[in-house]
Amino acid sequence: MQNAYIERCNGSVRRELLNAYVFRTLDEVRQKAQEWMQDYNHHRPHQALNFRAPAELLEEIVT
Repeated sequence: MQNAYIERCNGSVRRELLNAYVFRTLDEVRQKAQEWMQDYNHHRPHQALNFRAPAELLEEIVT
């Protein structure tokens, strides 16, 4: 089951980041990747997490 989650994430990275931009520099890749990960982990609801963002679920677990 773990592999399915990783494959889903990899597909999202490819579709929403790598195929969506033409990068000119390595710094641009780093910046866009950081922005994408921030959105993915802190703002986007995930169906597998009962429509919560990963950071939201982590906060519930930690507190």
